[in-house]
Amino acid sequence: MTPATARPRIVVVDDHRLFRAGVISELGDAVEVVGEAGDVPSALEVVAATAPEVVLLDVHLPGGSGRAVVEAFRGREPAVRFLALSVSDAPEDVIDLVRAGARGYVTKHIDGDELAAAIRRVAEGDAVFSPHLAGFVLDAFTGPGASATARSDLDLLTPREQEVMQHLARGYAYKEIAHELAISLKTVESHASAVLRKLQLSSRHQLTRWAVDHKLL
Repeated sequence: MTPATARPRIVVVDDHRLFRAGVISELGDAVEVVGEAGDVPSALEVVAATAPEVVLLDVHLPGGSGRAVVEAFRGREPAVRFLALSVSDAPEDVIDLVRAGARGYVTKHIDGDELAAAIRRVAEGDAVFSPHLAGFVLDAFTGPGASATARSDLDLLTPREQEVMQHLARGYAYKEIAHELAISLKTVESHASAVLRKLQLSSRHQLTRWAVDHKLL
């Protein structure tokens, strides 16, 4: 796990050189950029050579796709985590990258501070998604990629508890969940307690890991 005071070591993968330069400039001293690439073959090479903590990855690349890069290191370099950064917010792109093993998916509308925060959270093992992608991620909770055990556990939760669980797993604060779902803070706290109790988990960090391990995020 990356210490809170350390700068995550990252590789930036995007086929537009000027966009890569802009991202690197925007992130500034929040991260340590150890490499960059513009296509799948060079991405595979630089990630293997530098072993970054986080790979900031576009979905569509020359020579293949972001999924191909993620799958190439799945199981081979477990310490390398992938965060998709794309202009695409198509459901198939989001779910495809997440099921391949990406730890998060944000769109290029994100600002520099938010992106830096997302990178840190992914480096620490959390899953991160742009808020407007919530519906697509929710589809993955009950889709064919979810394990039978996870689907059985989800049946223990009410529909509202499943919504709260989704936001908790993605790292939303209680106040943010209350705003997103238009419910009171006290109601969020009640649902959160029920979610953890029913899933036999003790913290939201364990919840995020549970969701990722069961291919729900």
